[in-house]
Amino acid sequence: MPSTELLVAFVVTAAIFAFMPGPAMLYAAAQTMARGRWPGLMATLGIHIGGYAHVIAAAAGLSMLFHAVPLLYMAVKFVGAAYLVWLGVQLFRAKAQGDNAAPAVIGPKSARRAFFESITVEVLNPKTAIFFMAFLPQFVDASAALPVWLQFVLLGTVVNLMFSFADVVCVVLAGFVVGRLRRSSRAQRLVQRAGGAVLVGLGVHLALQRS
Repeated sequence: MPSTELLVAFVVTAAIFAFMPGPAMLYAAAQTMARGRWPGLMATLGIHIGGYAHVIAAAAGLSMLFHAVPLLYMAVKFVGAAYLVWLGVQLFRAKAQGDNAAPAVIGPKSARRAFFESITVEVLNPKTAIFFMAFLPQFVDASAALPVWLQFVLLGTVVNLMFSFADVVCVVLAGFVVGRLRRSSRAQRLVQRAGGAVLVGLGVHLALQRS
């Protein structure tokens, strides 16, 4: 493994990145606002599971494809952006739990749906792949006993866990606020629409952001 000094620097830097407000936190908070705390936690779990796809890709060097083939990067980025916008529109238009009509998105299967949607969102986010490929090599020691690919996997797993922990904290806080607001059916509807609007905004931001 890398030296102790390098590992300390890695943990500190990863923690700073993890607790800086970013798209994953906003996404988890939006899911919580629109669907509730438990779906928000399941969305965080989905993001976490999807993150391992990028960890494995970084370990295998597959993320370099985004640098070598810019069109591939753009294609994945726009597909992911379109998917986020679609999810946001679905949440924005869905009936709230207190409405008389049957809910379109919010319902008993909401947590499961949030989980699988979040895996897709994370896998289709090329920014995550680029982050792992740019961040992890700085803390990999080619002279260490462990092979480089295994160091990528171990360090990537630690980063993924730290980011997920930060997302869970965000979901718990958002759930506390939403729990208070949902005592009013009107506030519940506004919160749900706000969550959908955040997802649309994230999709537009991803689409317009430069590589």
